[in-house]
Amino acid sequence: MKIVISGVREMGSHLARMLSGSGHDITVIDSDEKALDDVRNLADLITVPGDTTAFAVLRRAGVRRCDLYIAVNPDENVNILSAAMAKQLGAKKSIARIDNNEYLEPNNKEVFIDMGIDYLFYPEKIAASEVINLLGHTSTTDYVDFSNGLLSLVVFRLEATSPLLGKTLAELDLEGSMSEFRVVAITRGGLTIIPGGLDEFFEGDTVYVIARKEVAKSVTELSGHRNVEVNNVMILGGSRIGVRIAYELQNEMNIKLVDYNGERAYRLAEELDKVLIIHEDGRNLDAMLEEGLSSMDAFVAVTGRSETNILAAMQAKRMGVKKVIAEVENLNYVNLAESVGIDTIINKKRVTASNIFRFTMSTDVQAVRCLSGCEAEVMEFIVKPNSPATKALVRDLHLPGDVIIGGVVRGDKVFIATGDTEIRSYDRVVVFAMPDSIAKVGDFFN
Repeated sequence: MKIVISGVREMGSHLARMLSGSGHDITVIDSDEKALDDVRNLADLITVPGDTTAFAVLRRAGVRRCDLYIAVNPDENVNILSAAMAKQLGAKKSIARIDNNEYLEPNNKEVFIDMGIDYLFYPEKIAASEVINLLGHTSTTDYVDFSNGLLSLVVFRLEATSPLLGKTLAELDLEGSMSEFRVVAITRGGLTIIPGGLDEFFEGDTVYVIARKEVAKSVTELSGHRNVEVNNVMILGGSRIGVRIAYELQNEMNIKLVDYNGERAYRLAEELDKVLIIHEDGRNLDAMLEEGLSSMDAFVAVTGRSETNILAAMQAKRMGVKKVIAEVENLNYVNLAESVGIDTIINKKRVTASNIFRFTMSTDVQAVRCLSGCEAEVMEFIVKPNSPATKALVRDLHLPGDVIIGGVVRGDKVFIATGDTEIRSYDRVVVFAMPDSIAKVGDFFN
C-alpha cells in the first residue's frame, strides 16, 4: 500500500516507522527539514519538504496515487485542510488528527465526510476513554472489549499470590480452564513469548488472555491482585487527557485535579464545577500528601511529560494507591515505567496506531489494538465466505507460529479457539499476531 503521512513530529515519525516496517511504501511531508532528516534515519521511506497544504507539495508526494493519506500535524486546521485537499487530488482514503471533540458529534462528522475526509481521530479523547475503562478494572494493566463485549482481552501482571505461579499451560488445560479463556502471550524481561504447553508462569510476568464475557472479570483474579472499587481519584495534569477524564467522571467519583500552572488551574476551576482543582507541583510529595494522595483509590499522571508522570506515579504507588496509571509518550521509557511497578501505561502513539492500522489491512478488520509493553497486535476480523480460514480446522490452517486465534463469535455464541475449532463465513475472529506476521494474517480471513 502507498501511504503518505503529513507531519513527522513524534506521532508522524512513530507511524512512519511502524508502517514502513510492515512493508508499505511510505512518503512523508513536513516543512521542517531537520524532522525529515531524523525520520529518514529511522525508516526506509521517501521525504518531501514543504507546506502540507500546498498543491505542488502534495502532487510531488504522489498523493494522486496514494491509497491512504494520514494528516498528523500539530495544528488540526492544517490537518483538515490537507486531508481534504489530498482526497480531492486522488487519495483513496484520507484521515486527519483533530483536537476538538465537537468535530466528532454525529451531525458535524457529516460535514467532514462531505469534504472528503474519511475518518477523524482525537488521540487524547481515545486515551481518556482507555483510562476511564481501566478504572473499572483495577487488577488489570489493560482491558479491551471485542465483538461488542462478547470477548475481552485481559492483561495482568502476576503477583506473588497468583494461583498461576509454577503452573504450565498444559496443567491449566487439564484443569479445564482453557475452555473459558486462552493465554495468547506472556511478556517477561522485555521479551514477548508465544506460550506452548510446557511454558511456566513466574512472578512478574505480564499475561495476555482472551476470555469470554462471562469470565473476563474472574480471570483477573488469577493475577493475585484484588479488584477494588474506585471512588476517589487524583489526576495530575490539566492536559486534554486529564480534563477529559475529570469531565467524564465528575458525576460518578470524587475527583481532584492537580496542575502547577496557576492560570490554567483557575480556568479549569470554572470549567469543572464538580472537580476540586489544586494549584500545586505534583512532584512535591509533602504537598501531595497534604492533599490526600495516600487516601486515593487511583492516581492518574497525564502532564504530557513522561519523566514527571513516571516519578509522580512511583510516589503514588509507594504511598499505597491501589491503581496507578501514567501517560508515557517517550517509548524508550515504557519498559522502565512498567519495571518500577506502575500498573498501566497510556501512550497516545500506540492509541493512534491502533486506530489507523486497520485502514492499512487488505481484509475486513473491525478493530486493531497495538499493545503497550508487548510487540504484538490483537485484531478482530470478519471472516469472508470461501476464505482459507473456512476450509479447515484451526490446527490445519498452517497459521504462522507467532499467530494465535484467541476466540470466535458466531451470532450470540462465543467459542474459545482450540485446534478442533471450525471457522465459518461471517464469524468474528479475535487474533493475536506478532509484527512479522501481521501482513500475512489477514489473507486467512479474506
